[in-house]
Amino acid sequence: MAQVAISKVAKAFGTVKVLHEVSVDIADGQFVVLVGPSGCGKSTLLRMVAGLETVSGGTIAIGDRVVNHLPPAKRDIAMVFQNYALYPHKTVEQNMAFALKLRKTDPAVVAERVKRAADILDLNPYLKRYPRQLSGGQRQRVAMGRAIVRNPQVFLFDEPLSNLDAKLRVQMRTEIKELHQRLKTTTIYVTHDQIEAMTMADKIVVMRDGRIEQVGAPLELFDRPANLFVAGFIGSPSMNLLKGIVRKGGVDVAGTLFPIPANSAVEEGRSVVYGVRPEHLEIHPDGVAAKISVVEPTGSETLVFLRFGDGEMVALFRERHDFKPGDTLTLKPRLDQIHLFDAETGQRL
Repeated sequence: MAQVAISKVAKAFGTVKVLHEVSVDIADGQFVVLVGPSGCGKSTLLRMVAGLETVSGGTIAIGDRVVNHLPPAKRDIAMVFQNYALYPHKTVEQNMAFALKLRKTDPAVVAERVKRAADILDLNPYLKRYPRQLSGGQRQRVAMGRAIVRNPQVFLFDEPLSNLDAKLRVQMRTEIKELHQRLKTTTIYVTHDQIEAMTMADKIVVMRDGRIEQVGAPLELFDRPANLFVAGFIGSPSMNLLKGIVRKGGVDVAGTLFPIPANSAVEEGRSVVYGVRPEHLEIHPDGVAAKISVVEPTGSETLVFLRFGDGEMVALFRERHDFKPGDTLTLKPRLDQIHLFDAETGQRL
């Protein structure tokens, strides 16, 4: 195992810059998730750590070695790809053992490592099968097993669950997290799914347009997003973000006054974005009157889409209500869960 230090790393394809001096420190044994929308540079950064892309500027160190110019085979990493990348003409056992045999590893060591990985991932019944005879989840486990047998310093996962159905994604998410807790190998995991990031990571790196927007523990990003992008990206359903102007006693949003804490230091007349998560809106007689447009029950919770004046917002209820479109609700935000952002810069106030 080893720490990974990414220092002022840049990447350009010709004149197009896709990463702008990105810096991240990943501790030994830490599970770090790079998350962001498509095109933000997260997979490119992962491929640079793996040695599959060259570094245009800055340094990448694994342990005490700068690896900028080392080929992938010399970096002591193992990568799990989105499309599994298994050899179709080799059995599960042969796929898992292939990298070790290329290194001319002792056959007894190869057999021992394959058995250990198969035990960890419940693959023993499938060792003699070919990839075409496996389900998507089983193929992904084989790809993980092939990484485990190499006993690397760092695991790299590039959107490994994207090709799986919803139920299998949840199962594999749990398996990967359990695997990390057992092996304690430093792990860098790329995804565009913020639920994966929140549930799996020790530390999340939120990226946009080749830059890092915020780094922190999952609940830290959820409770104190640094800016509007992180506020809107982390959390499902997304935070309500309402443009308004600070007035005495609240924020005027399209003619409706939303309350803020009495000790708020934000000056009157300032243009802000008022943030409140859907689960932090409560039914209260002194709240904001809003008309229900759509009700989405999921069983465990109910999402309610509402309109007030010229504005819209979403509320989430975990208790059962008999809501109908056209009904009016009076909702009050929890004052200890209000977020205010500067309307121009997008930064948290």
